[in-house]
Formats: sequence, structure tokens, C-alpha cells
Amino acid sequence: MNTPRLSHSAALILKALSLGYCFGLEIMEVTGLPSGTVYPALRRLERDELVASKWEPEDEALAKQRPARRYYEVTREGKAAALAATQRYPLLAHLVPEKRS
Repeated sequence: MNTPRLSHSAALILKALSLGYCFGLEIMEVTGLPSGTVYPALRRLERDELVASKWEPEDEALAKQRPARRYYEVTREGKAAALAATQRYPLLAHLVPEKRS
């Protein structure tokens, strides 16, 4: 499979995901990108099989008194695309901080 060429925004989102940020709001906060950029890009990344997603169980969200989150994870193909994007956009390595647990 050819590694797709990603836009700068999609590459930034993929980099955030590869560093452990795993849901939309968290990605928006760390990248500074608006929801109108992040969510469509996540859908495209998932369509292209660079990320996979799953919904948080409803009971976990209710216990934390918030809506359920959709969690995203980078696939094997996505890891290759993230590496290629970092080579294409070297500043990506510095734009997203490592996630602290």
C-alpha cells in the first residue's frame, strides 16, 4: 500500500494520535486546530485506514457525567504515514508535546 500524502493538518492530527492523544477535544487542545478541521480529518484518516476508532462504553461516560467519547488509535498503516509525514514536515516533531499520563 502506498503511503498517502497528508495535508499539514491531517499530519498534525496523526502525530498527536501517535503520541497518545486519543479523542477529538484532546487533539483540538494540543494542536490548536478547530473542530471543523479535526473531526473531518479524523473521518478521512479512518476512511483511509490510518486510524481506527471505537466508542467509549456508555456506562463509563455516565459515571464521569459527560457524553461518551470516540477514541482513535493509529493503525500499522497510520504509523508508517505518521513517519512519512514527519519526514515531509520536520517541524511536526516539535509541534505536539509528548502526552503525560
